[in-house]
Amino acid sequence: MSVDEIVQTLEPFHTPHVLITGGEPILQKNTPELCAELVKKGYLVSVETHGEISIEPIKDLARVIMDIKTPGSGMCRGGFKENLKWLKPHDEIKFIITSAEDYSWARELINSGCLPTREILLCAATPGAGNSGFPGVQPQWLAERILEDRLPVRFQVQLHKVIWGPDKTGV
Repeated sequence: MSVDEIVQTLEPFHTPHVLITGGEPILQKNTPELCAELVKKGYLVSVETHGEISIEPIKDLARVIMDIKTPGSGMCRGGFKENLKWLKPHDEIKFIITSAEDYSWARELINSGCLPTREILLCAATPGAGNSGFPGVQPQWLAERILEDRLPVRFQVQLHKVIWGPDKTGV
């Protein structure tokens, strides 16, 4: 779809906020243009990214929701470090916790003071099917660790798995 087609598709919904996600939106060459057009039309725009490529093209156009891949994900390449300088205080950082080791790793990073945003989320990758072989952690276990350690984070569950089950990621 073109940028104009996307904007026209959104208009009948009368929603004030648009989240651009799916795959990796920053790899799509027209994402900065789409963000700019949506802002021009009065939308609040968020972009969810895996954090491994530069967010600079969209940093001033959208609220960035950046994953920091944990070691247990098998995708922790460290590219997120280059993006920390582009994050704004109201942007979000999200960690998907797949194990106790991931939790310890994320806790150290959070406590290091190097994360420039106030919005940090920890999400339990629940055990079982649909986690690409990750062991996963129980949501209660993660919530208890956060409380014990008094981490300045928000707790999150993988809502799509609560709604559609562990084997289906969406509609």
